[in-house]
Amino acid sequence: MPPIRLLIAEDDRQIAEIQRRFIQRLKQVELCGIAHTLADAREQADVLKPDLILLDVYFPDGNGLDLLRELRASNSSSDVILITAAKEVETLRTALRGGVFDYILKPLVFERLEEAIKRFCDHAERLSALKHLGQDEVDALLPRNSGENGNDNHHRLPKGIDVLTLDRIREVVADGKPWSAEEVGGVMGASRTTARRYLEYMTGTRTLVAEVTYGSVGRPERRYRMQRLTA
Repeated sequence: MPPIRLLIAEDDRQIAEIQRRFIQRLKQVELCGIAHTLADAREQADVLKPDLILLDVYFPDGNGLDLLRELRASNSSSDVILITAAKEVETLRTALRGGVFDYILKPLVFERLEEAIKRFCDHAERLSALKHLGQDEVDALLPRNSGENGNDNHHRLPKGIDVLTLDRIREVVADGKPWSAEEVGGVMGASRTTARRYLEYMTGTRTLVAEVTYGSVGRPERRYRMQRLTA
């Protein structure tokens, strides 16, 4: 499969540079452009037709959600990962209605971006290899969350997630303290990448909550803890 062609749309030049360096570390991605204004992002998206856009929400000349709506209205083939500091629920609702592939909160952590890109590449590869459409194929392509109270539907687990490992990780993080992917991997005897895949899956099913912390050198790190149940 050819590399994913990606456009960065971010008005903060320092953040855009961080994203560029992160993208350079991903072999399956080819950076095709960087836009610092909404107008430039609109033009580059129209001309370059990227497979994927890392899109901010707030620009000096407009709102990234407007570009998302325009892409969908024009039947653009470009998918969007929103990377933003916007934590308003309505922004998330609008993004989901607009069909974003993922929604990542700033500050951006490399591991979270890497996981999102990997899922996008896997999704694109499955879609391109599809020769006929049945319900099983549809279910494999569409995102599926677990049922209520964080109980996973074992018959609908995505590729790369197995029941035994999922249950073992649930036992590890059951103490309620925040765990890093590296710490969980160490206890499990698994790689950090493997642990992170399960932790992000459990975050998506609302079994876990992910928090960003900063180490001694200021590097952001995602830590995961069990979702607190409220009465």
